[in-house]
Amino acid sequence: MNHCVVGLQWGDEGKGKIVDILAEHSDIVVRYSGGANAGHTVIVGDTRFALHLLPSGCVRPETMCAITNGVVIDPEVLIDGIEKLAEKKLSLDGRLLVSENAHVVLDYHKIEDQLREQSLGKNKLGTTIRGIGPCYADKVGRSHAVRMADFRNLDELQAKLKSVVEYKNKVFAALYNAEPISSDTVFEKCKTYSEKLLPYITDTTEFLHQSIKENKSILFEGAQGALLDLDHGTFPFVTSSNSSSLGMSAGCGVPAKFVDEFIGVVKAYTTRVGAGPFPVEQDNDIGQYIRDKGNEYGTTTGRPRRCGWFDAVAVSYSATICAIDSVAMLHLDTLSGLKELNICRAYMMNGEEKTFFPANIARLAQARPVYTTVPGWGEDITEIKEFQDLPANARNYIQRVEELIGKPITIIGVGPRRDQTIFREKSELK
Repeated sequence: MNHCVVGLQWGDEGKGKIVDILAEHSDIVVRYSGGANAGHTVIVGDTRFALHLLPSGCVRPETMCAITNGVVIDPEVLIDGIEKLAEKKLSLDGRLLVSENAHVVLDYHKIEDQLREQSLGKNKLGTTIRGIGPCYADKVGRSHAVRMADFRNLDELQAKLKSVVEYKNKVFAALYNAEPISSDTVFEKCKTYSEKLLPYITDTTEFLHQSIKENKSILFEGAQGALLDLDHGTFPFVTSSNSSSLGMSAGCGVPAKFVDEFIGVVKAYTTRVGAGPFPVEQDNDIGQYIRDKGNEYGTTTGRPRRCGWFDAVAVSYSATICAIDSVAMLHLDTLSGLKELNICRAYMMNGEEKTFFPANIARLAQARPVYTTVPGWGEDITEIKEFQDLPANARNYIQRVEELIGKPITIIGVGPRRDQTIFREKSELK
C-alpha cells in the first residue's frame, strides 16, 4: 500500500514519528514539499533525530529515501543531515535520491529573507529566515533559479551565479541599503556542494513511477501543515508551498490516485509558530502548561510555540481538503493533569455559528470559538499500550473529537518514543 502523511494543523503535529512508524512497512519514503524550515523529530530508543530535509524514513537502514522536485534544498543543511546520520552508523549511500529538478537555497536567499522580515517591522510574517520564500519566488520567476541539476556543470553555474548575484545586489542596495555579496564566495560553496551531493542527484519522478510499476510500497511525507498551505491556509501567514496533501502530486510527479490512504496528523491540542490568526489560542496559564509539558519549542528555531485548545473547525477543514481517510492524534499525554478540556466545535461569526473554516484571515479575525467542555484526567498514560486501558475521560475525549471532525482516530501518541503509540482496532472505532 501507498500512504501519504500530512499535518492538519499549523505544522509541528508530530509527522516525523508517524512516518518513522509507517516506514517499517514501506520500501520508499518521499519528502515532496517545503524546505529546511521543517523540523521532523524521530526518537529511537535514547537517540533523538532532528530532521529538516531528509525524509523521516532515513533512520531505518533498509528504507529508500527520495527528496523530490517540490522541495527547496539548502545544500548545507542536507549535507549536515547526511553526515550526522553517518556518525550514527546510518549511511545514505545508495538509498538517498535527490531530484535534479529541485531548486536550491543559497546564501542570498537567506539574506533576502532576513532583510525583508526586518523591513516589515511589526507586520513581519514570522518566517524562519531560512531563505525558503525567496527561493520559491525565484522558482516562480524562473530567470534567477538554480536547481540541483546545475551542480553537474560548474562552468555554467558560475556564469549564472555572477548574473544572479549582480541582480540581487542591486535589489539589496536599492531596497535595504545592504552591503553587496560576492558571487565568487557563493560559487566556492557550490563547488563543495557539487562534490558531496552529485552522487545523489537523479530523476526521482522516473524512479517513483518505475517503483509503482514494481508494486513497491511508497510513503509520501508532507512538511508543515495544511493550514500553512500557500493557497488554502491562513494567507499571508503561511509557508511558500502547498503543504497540504494537494501539493503531493505537483511536488513529486505522482498522481493522488496512486495513494491508497491519506493519514492526517494532529496534536491533541493546537499550536502555531509565528504571526497569524489563532482563534483557540490560550495566552494564559493553560497555554503555558501545555507549552511546558509538551515541550512546545520549535525543532528548527527553538521559538516557543503559541498553544491553545483543540480546534475541530480547523481540523475538519484540513481533513476535507486533504481527503483524509484516518487521523493520528499525538501528544495526548500532554493533556494529563487538566481537570477540564475545551474543544472548539464551531466559530461564532456575525451572530451565527459556523463549522466550515474561513481560511481568509479578514473573516477568520471575526471568529470567536464556541467550545464544548469535557472532563479531563489525572493519570499518567505514557506507558499505556491499548485503547481500552486509557482512562475513560481520555477515551471520551478522543471519541468526541472524532464526532466533530468526522474522521476516525486510528493512531494515538502517548509519548515521543516509537513504542509510546496506541493502534486502535476496528471494533474500537465508532
